[in-house]
Amino acid sequence: MKRNTEEVRSRRSSGIRGLHHVSLKCGDAAEFLRAKAFYTDVLGLRVWREWNEGVLIETGAGYIEIFCTGEGVKRLGAVRHFAFACDDVDSTAAAIRAAGYEIFVEPRDIVLPAEQPVRARIAFCRGPLGEEIEFFDEKDSGAPA
Repeated sequence: MKRNTEEVRSRRSSGIRGLHHVSLKCGDAAEFLRAKAFYTDVLGLRVWREWNEGVLIETGAGYIEIFCTGEGVKRLGAVRHFAFACDDVDSTAAAIRAAGYEIFVEPRDIVLPAEQPVRARIAFCRGPLGEEIEFFDEKDSGAPA
């Protein structure tokens, strides 16, 4: 989202600077390799750090962390979806579809009816672990730069 950084800093007192990472867990090595390939090969993101049981993939504004420990898969948490800020939702959706993944919300324009409406182009896909991923291109919403 496009926001005035100083304004955001002045409103928060918790010391939180932003979202660092979203963590995904795989049940086995094959699932881990599929997930890693989706985020690196299909979406074109870069591995930042890798270790025996996991990987941190750079998104430009945080990381996707993928673990391959198997324990607790799909039993923890209730994340509805996560969203990538995206410059071209349509071409991203086309690349995901070409790689064989489901686009379950086709690219479309939306307006979030907030006090100051947010205009965006969005699409959703299911990732290799069943995670729901939104691609979000915020248009000029009149928000401070």
